[in-house]
Amino acid sequence: MALFSDDDASQYQIRSSKNMTYKVRGDMKKLLPVTTFFLGAALTAALVFLNATLDVNWRPSALASWGTGTQPASNPKTKALTELAEVLKNASMEDGTVIMTSINQAYAAPGSLLDLFLESFRVGEGTAHLLDHVLIVAVDPGALRRCRSVHRHCYLLRRSPGAVDYSGEKHFMTKDYLDMMWGRNRFQQTILELGFNFLFTDIDIMWFRNPLRHIAITSDVAIASDFFNGDPESMGNRPNGGFLYVRSANRTVEFYRRWRRARRRFPAGTNEQEILGRAQGELSRRSGVRMQFLDTAHCGGFCQLSGDMGRVCTLHANCCTGLANKVHDLRNVLRDWRNYTAAPPEDRRVGGFQWTRPGRCIR
Repeated sequence: MALFSDDDASQYQIRSSKNMTYKVRGDMKKLLPVTTFFLGAALTAALVFLNATLDVNWRPSALASWGTGTQPASNPKTKALTELAEVLKNASMEDGTVIMTSINQAYAAPGSLLDLFLESFRVGEGTAHLLDHVLIVAVDPGALRRCRSVHRHCYLLRRSPGAVDYSGEKHFMTKDYLDMMWGRNRFQQTILELGFNFLFTDIDIMWFRNPLRHIAITSDVAIASDFFNGDPESMGNRPNGGFLYVRSANRTVEFYRRWRRARRRFPAGTNEQEILGRAQGELSRRSGVRMQFLDTAHCGGFCQLSGDMGRVCTLHANCCTGLANKVHDLRNVLRDWRNYTAAPPEDRRVGGFQWTRPGRCIR
């Protein structure tokens, strides 16, 4: 859903409640202020003025439909934007960061990915409190109802009349899938425009430790990679937008703007992740952002499975298609993690614990 038109957005500037950002040290509740605005990861088209107290009652810009850009009447748009800003404020950490994921009805069904995602926070080491800062964006009413039955912070991303129905499973690289991914990209831009930092996580990522500790304060964009080459600044890394941390700043909004414009240079049917991977050097250089690629030892997945459970923070069911396949193999991941955490400390120090091979996903 395009939350702002480019014309509307160009009139405003990003909120800065304080001219500082924060560095994570240990627990997220212990924040060290540092000067300047860091960490952002994307680009788009609009600057929103918000005052220092984030007065959500004043929103001159408006919320349009995700994906189509169709604009409903001004009052509903303003109401939707105000609602979004309020939800973000309620879920955000002290530094304005929100952990965000998205679901449809298929992913939200009992026993599906949503349940596994939430369970991983509860069984992880020092991750349960992070659920207070997780905003689940539902793309259909069925997903919203299920979200509200199991979680505190839920938001319905409304569709315009005639827009794609996102409630069912969307198969990789189909037209509906691509529309959903580019719509997600535009929604992320709006979060930045509203002055919030976000850590977007796919719903098929398990959280076992706090990954924010591994994001450098000098990074504007921190993103997972399917295959990490050992250099966190190398543009040779292959990005995975399913795990993306972005600090709100003018330069990261510009990054998103250029990212979306770059779509015109690629064949129809190219997804947003492929375009980022092929243009990330140019996009970061022209926008003035610094990108960081996260080590798969900490933020990994099925593509490059970490062998050290003592270091892993998140584990993504990437290099995998099919909802049933993901659910099956992620259940094994949670079982392996429980076995690891139930072991005596001396056994954990010795190591030797391994993930079960994701047999449905990797064959």
